[in-house]
Order: sequence, then structure tokens, then C-alpha cells
Amino acid sequence: MTMNPLRARRLTVAAAAAVALSFTGTAFASGGAAAHRDDGKITVGIKFDQPGIGLKTPDGTYTGFDVDVATYIAKQLGHDPKDIVWKEAKSADRESLLQRGDVDFIAASYSITPKRAEKVDFAGPYLLAHQDVLIRADDHSITKPSDLNHKKLCSVTGSTSAQNVKTKIAPDAQLQEYGGYSECLTGLENGVIDAITTDDSILAGYAAQPEFKGQFKLGGFKLSNENYGIGVQKGSELKAKINTALEKMVADGSWAAAVQKNFGPAGYKAEPAPKIGVVVQ
Repeated sequence: MTMNPLRARRLTVAAAAAVALSFTGTAFASGGAAAHRDDGKITVGIKFDQPGIGLKTPDGTYTGFDVDVATYIAKQLGHDPKDIVWKEAKSADRESLLQRGDVDFIAASYSITPKRAEKVDFAGPYLLAHQDVLIRADDHSITKPSDLNHKKLCSVTGSTSAQNVKTKIAPDAQLQEYGGYSECLTGLENGVIDAITTDDSILAGYAAQPEFKGQFKLGGFKLSNENYGIGVQKGSELKAKINTALEKMVADGSWAAAVQKNFGPAGYKAEPAPKIGVVVQ
């Protein structure tokens, strides 16, 4: 059967458009949606519920060490603070946010691990934290890591802390994984939870909040090394640029100032600034 010339031309144009669209989609996916913004904005993933690390306050502002680090990096990349679009990056969502291109980079107490490095790239590290526990100030039953066995222990879904407890620290702990540390804290405050485990920097942030003064204490256990990195999409050129920004932040004193500002009030003593590219095992 002979095809109508006009209809054939329409089909050819439609096919060409489909091919062009497929190439556009491929390029967009490989670079990430956020990376292709043309409005001068940059999208950064942070935690919204971690005092001292990344916190969205009731008035809509953002505070914490990761926020200060991300703001410094963004400035080095050519973006003023007003150009930053903050996006919540929960522990379980970080890899997918980067892979989909929903964010340009993530600074969210993001520990560098081999498993995660298979899916995303990391700049840094920019902070060396240690896993610890937060308990009620009047609790004297937890004095060493093994005391966590048979205790109700809370961590956040997707965090490395939860896995460390079950495989290395206290295999008989009654681990409960919640969506956010604020939920764990409520449980600890109400006596439903015996201890919260995550990085000491995060726990110190909670313990230092005025409304919790005197209620909680750190166990003082250095259960692991947590090398915080800046997550970027696999193969992204941002990795090298962010590493340069981090080196400058340490050199000009901004890193030390951010540590003191966010952790100093809790008496938390941070490790010296890590060397870029060196992950402490």
C-alpha cells in the first residue's frame, strides 16, 4: 500500500523529535536536573532535623555545621547564600537524590563508605566524627558498649550506625530504626528508648539544645570512625571543585570557626580537619 506523502513527512518529523527528546533526556539524566539550572540557583541537600549539623528552624532559616560548610562551598562555586535552594536529604534518600539529579551536592553528615561510593562520588572528607550513644543523664546502666545488649536502642533508617550496632557492637540490642533522630529523641525523653546511637557530633548538637539542658549525656564511646564527605553525582566535575573549596576553608580559618560556632557550646572537641582524600578507617 502506498503511504500518503504528507502523512509520511509527519511521521518522519515525529520520529526525529522523539530521537532528539531521547538524547536530551539522556544528557539531562547524566548531568542531573539540578546541574542544568539556568536561574543562577544551586540545590543543596542537608539534614533538616539535626541541631548543630543541619537544622531547619521554625522561622525557615537553616543552621548547623553542614549548612556553614555548604554555604562556603556554594560561594566558592559562584553562588551567594540567597542562591542556595535547601532540600531535605534524609539518610535513606541521599543516593537516590544524587542519582536523580535532584540536588547538586549533599552535605548531610554523609559518612563515606565503599558501598555508597559505588553509587555516588565524595569530595572530602571534611570532618572526622565517631559513633557514640546518647542516654538519659540519670541512667547509670550503660557505661560500656556491651551494656547496650538487650537495651532499646534507636537509630535512623539507612544510617551506618544502625548496622554497626547489630554487626559489631551489641548484636543483642533491641534496635529500632526511625525516620529521623528527632523521633528517637522523643522516645529517649519519654523512656520508650534507652539510648540513641549515631555520630558524636550529631548527639552533641542535641544535648546542647537549651530545652534539653541537663537531660542527656554522651556515653563517650568511640565506636567507629565516620568520615563526612560531600556527596556528588558519579563522575561529576564538582568533586574536584568542592575539594579545592574545602582546602581553602581550612586554610583561611573558616572551618575552625564553623566547628567552634556549632559544636563549642556542647563542649564537643572535634578532631583536626581531615586531609582531603584520606579516609580514616
